[in-house]
Formats: sequence, C-alpha cells, structure tokens
Amino acid sequence: MNNKQIITLAVVAIAAMAIGYFIGTGTSSGIKSESQITLKTKNDSLNYFLGLNWGYSTEQAPWDMDADLLSSGLIQVLKDSSSYDPMTANAIFQDLVASISEQEAQKAQEEAMKSMEEGIAFLEENGKKEGVITTESGLQYEIITKGDGPMPDETSTVSVFYEGTLIDGTVFDSSYDTGDTVTFPLSGVIRGWTEGLQLMPVGSTYMFYLPSNLGYGAQGGGPIPPNSTLIFKVELLGIE
Repeated sequence: MNNKQIITLAVVAIAAMAIGYFIGTGTSSGIKSESQITLKTKNDSLNYFLGLNWGYSTEQAPWDMDADLLSSGLIQVLKDSSSYDPMTANAIFQDLVASISEQEAQKAQEEAMKSMEEGIAFLEENGKKEGVITTESGLQYEIITKGDGPMPDETSTVSVFYEGTLIDGTVFDSSYDTGDTVTFPLSGVIRGWTEGLQLMPVGSTYMFYLPSNLGYGAQGGGPIPPNSTLIFKVELLGIE
C-alpha cells in the first residue's frame, strides 16, 4: 500500500470516527441527539450504527482528539468544499506514523523488560522448591516420573508428548490436545530442550522451567512474547 492510500484510509477513518463522537451529543449543527434519531430505512441504520462503531474506536486513537476539527473536516468533504493539500497531509501523516511506531516500540520494550523481570523473579522462587534442580545454564527441571530407558544425546532424534505454558498459566502449545507424538532432532530445538531432554531416560516425565535465553529470547515466537520464561511438561517416549 502506498503513502497516498495510507493517507486516504487514515483521513476516512478519522472523519468517520468524528461522526461516531457526535452522534448522541447534539453539540454540532445538524447532529441529532440519540432521542431525536429515527431509523426508517436499512441505510439509516447502517449509517447510524457504523457511526457508533467508529465512535467507540476513538477511545483507541493514539493522539489527542479534537472533535470539532474532526467533524469540520468530515463536513467539508461531504459538502465538497475542502481545500485539501496532499503535501501537507502527507507530512502530517508521516509524522503520525512515526510517532505511533515510536510509541509501539517503546511499549514493546517496556513489556519485554517487564516479562524478563517477572521471569527472573519466578525462577528465583521456583528454584527454592523441593525437587527443583537448577543446572549451570539456568535451566530448572523437576522429575515427575523417572523411566528406566536409555538417555538421548545431542545428536539423537526423540519422540515426545509435551505441553508448554507461560508463567501466568497460559498454554501456548500442547501435543496432548491432538494426541499426536512429536519427533525432532535435539540439535534442532531451543537450547533448553536440547539440554533438558539429555537428562531424561526414556519413559520419564519432567517439568522444565526455561529462562528466556534458553527459550525464544528477546524475539519471542508466535504466541510467546519476547523475554518469556517458559514451562514445559515433557514425556520422553523414545529415541530413534
């Protein structure tokens, strides 16, 4: 999508949001209060409820709203009386996009830092629990059941059942849900799994608690936010 299209969509969205703001307020000439509105046709209903929907969306606007200016711009366009300057609009919206991007980047950085701090605190407390062992890398594991089969090495291909959760209990992946085993080479997974599965005899079920650097790190992955500490229940079924 080019800049002109982006600007056009943004202008339409802003103007449309202004309709939603004024519906029900009766503060602008020609705008009816809610008690004055009569919806006689489908077109009336479409216009009104579309305006309401856009109006509610103004709560999410990442800038200070000026309802008078927004409605004025909308009315000028509808009356074909706007002295629209594409160059000025382009500069304004470029500044807006840059500002929003900066805000989003800052928010993401703050959330990632918060996630890391919460993970460190979680692991510190978790490591004090009876039965939880912490390795030199920072991996924590807990033996649920211990099998008597062979143990894989980093060149092995293994088959497992597993479930992964965040520290708030959110399940982000589970092979138990599908009932399908998962097979993979230990050299091709996250560091925490490569290390942890080598500690398991076949037939075992362990809990792994992975600091973010042994998981998906600062990048995160899919439903996993950046800097997430991860919890896995892993059942080692076999070595191929």
